[in-house]
Amino acid sequence: MHPMVKPALRRGWRDLNTVQFGMTPAHALTLGPMDTATGSFLDLLDGTRGLGLLREEGRRMDLPEGHVDLLVRRLSRAGLLDDSRGGGPDADALRDTPEVLDRLRPDLASLALTTSEPGDPLRRLAARRSMRVQVRGAGRVGGVLAALLSGAGVGGVEVRDVGRVEPWDVAPGGLPAEAVGDRRDEAARGAVRRAAPGRPPRRTARSPLDASDPGFSLVVLAPRDDVAVYAPDPSAAEGLVSSGTPHLHVGVVEGTGVVGPLVLPGETGCAGCLQQDRVDRDPTWPRLIAQWRSGRQRRVGACDLALATTVAGLAATHALAFLDGRVPSSAGARWEVSVPGLHWRARPVWPHPACPCGAAGRTEEKDEGRIPDKGSREKGKGEHTPGAGGSHETMAVQGSSETVRRQADTERPAGTWRAHV
Repeated sequence: MHPMVKPALRRGWRDLNTVQFGMTPAHALTLGPMDTATGSFLDLLDGTRGLGLLREEGRRMDLPEGHVDLLVRRLSRAGLLDDSRGGGPDADALRDTPEVLDRLRPDLASLALTTSEPGDPLRRLAARRSMRVQVRGAGRVGGVLAALLSGAGVGGVEVRDVGRVEPWDVAPGGLPAEAVGDRRDEAARGAVRRAAPGRPPRRTARSPLDASDPGFSLVVLAPRDDVAVYAPDPSAAEGLVSSGTPHLHVGVVEGTGVVGPLVLPGETGCAGCLQQDRVDRDPTWPRLIAQWRSGRQRRVGACDLALATTVAGLAATHALAFLDGRVPSSAGARWEVSVPGLHWRARPVWPHPACPCGAAGRTEEKDEGRIPDKGSREKGKGEHTPGAGGSHETMAVQGSSETVRRQADTERPAGTWRAHV
């Protein structure tokens, strides 16, 4: 191990005996008591030295015997330490492509804030390169979102859409102006390639009949049709639900941006649950939907460029959180924001007992205590492939960020505590 204090967290002395790591309330920690010599030793934890050399440096600085190992353990248990050579073979392969790693260093620093084990940040970043995500829809939202996922290191980003690029599909970071008139799927693939920090690892060719195809880690539904955004047709995701493929609904409708729900089939509410709930609350809902879907289509919907880009960014953040092994707040909820107020609000999407997805039954069993908590149940769980039912390549889901934070607080050693800033 080559210990390294996480560089993403700024460091400062609160007083003569207490060091604070980080500025913001979400991630700031304090460590104390700490003497001046130990504080100076922190500068040596930069990832260039192994433990043996660090012990020698400690003796040279007249630190007590065993003090270096104790400090390293405390920092590691508090989630403040990384291993500059950790992460496993995939991380080593990423280190061997410095031009790719340099592009992704801000993403790596961000992952360091949400992981606790040394070596985990680069391990998770490297794992993104082996994942496959499909984006269905290449409009202002879908095109930008696909490019963002590719730029963040997701190795396989596929885009599916029909028709030709229209002038109103163009967006900075998404489909370029010179693509007007080209096929949407081809133009989106070009945007994905341009955004990628490097070529992803080559995949072994598989037979179309090979049931071991890992399928997609996530499918993002980003329709250009505003009715499909506001009232997603359950039949559009029927295959994803039946195969157990996680999928995320996103889009813009009449000046309102929507992110979610993230559907974990059989566990969280889906488009069918959303539809059933709306029918329960408004019996005229099916009549309205039928008119909206069959009526004369407008050529151009209300999709503010800045709002579309904001929605794409938030959706990409939720997608990456899921791919990195966490359950974002869009699981079982829709985040909505409307112009001109721009106030984000979450609307829950509860599992509905009349929906064939089965999530309501699973929720009831969990409430009765017959199913373990999701955090423990998901450990080691794979994903589901569309059609064949094989397992995906993915990081194990480790629960929500709040759960992880509470666990970190429970396991934190004496002498470290969360900063109130």
